[in-house]
Amino acid sequence: MRMKTSDEDLALAAAGGDGAAFALLLERQYDRLFSLCFRLTGSRAEAEDLTQDICAALPGKLSGYRRQAKVTTWLYRVAVNAAHDRRRRAATYVKATEGWGDWELTRQADNDESAERLDWLTRAMSALPDELRDTLALVLDEVTHAEAAEVLGVTEGTVSWRMSEIRKRLRALREKEEAE
Repeated sequence: MRMKTSDEDLALAAAGGDGAAFALLLERQYDRLFSLCFRLTGSRAEAEDLTQDICAALPGKLSGYRRQAKVTTWLYRVAVNAAHDRRRRAATYVKATEGWGDWELTRQADNDESAERLDWLTRAMSALPDELRDTLALVLDEVTHAEAAEVLGVTEGTVSWRMSEIRKRLRALREKEEAE
């Protein structure tokens, strides 16, 4: 019987304080959310942290859900916004700690070693500008261009153009690596 309840109904019930509805909604959406966060961050640890941050903030955010979009579309928007916030905080942190000693150099070296272990697409995605990375992460999650446009707040044509640009950049990167 619980599978007959739509995600949208669960979100509205959870927004009203129904803990069971919230738990079921998370059960249904957690893996999808984590997958998107992984593609947005390129790191399993970062994706775990980001997903947990989103889940912790979700009860408060659900009060803003008005069923104007599918829950998955709304949740993708929440995830993209959270990833943007995390990137801004990380950039501020890096700028604030620039030149602060050996411990920072060690942390950066550890990050470099972790980056070397990532697969090619994840590494390539990290080289893309944020708007292209976000677009690719959504499309890789089998979101239509129209849904991605809604999540990102752009037109469907912009999503299509971004995907074309992504293909060109990834092809150029692959060719460069093969030439080296």
